[in-house]
Amino acid sequence: MEKADQLRIAIIGPESTGKSEIAKELAHHFEVDFIKEYAREHLSGKDAYSFDDVTTIAQEQFKQIEKYLHPILIADTELIVTKIWQQFKYEKVDPWIEEHIKKQHFDIYLLMDIDLEWTFDPMRENPSLKERKELLAHYQNELEHQGFNYQLISGKDIQRTKNALEVIKKLTKG
Repeated sequence: MEKADQLRIAIIGPESTGKSEIAKELAHHFEVDFIKEYAREHLSGKDAYSFDDVTTIAQEQFKQIEKYLHPILIADTELIVTKIWQQFKYEKVDPWIEEHIKKQHFDIYLLMDIDLEWTFDPMRENPSLKERKELLAHYQNELEHQGFNYQLISGKDIQRTKNALEVIKKLTKG
């Protein structure tokens, strides 16, 4: 299958905004698998991580996305997520990530809003509303800078999923 024949959906946003849940729900709706967030697998069992770990995560996430050959691709995170992660934590970005953001293609980026309450997870680092707002702004700025098609997805519980599906519906009918 050619990538041009795929509907390619990226789910991005600050932590604790329901990215993985939306990915699961969309995959269930479309009866496809989704590409999981590789960071969880890579960092599982580690007490700390480095700048290079984030680059490794980006490279593996990109590889998994590129080899996916089904009609609908749903990615729970992608390279913009790792870019913003590196920028925010280390104040620099690996050139590989910058270069490959331009090589990835998604029909739509679903940017998850920070309207959900932050919940603890040992892998999460940014609980404050101030940080979450700042991170959301970084995502919006990056998407606009890159000229990528995106939609902010808000709402709680099933309404969030309905809002995401409505955006996808409009995209596929247009």
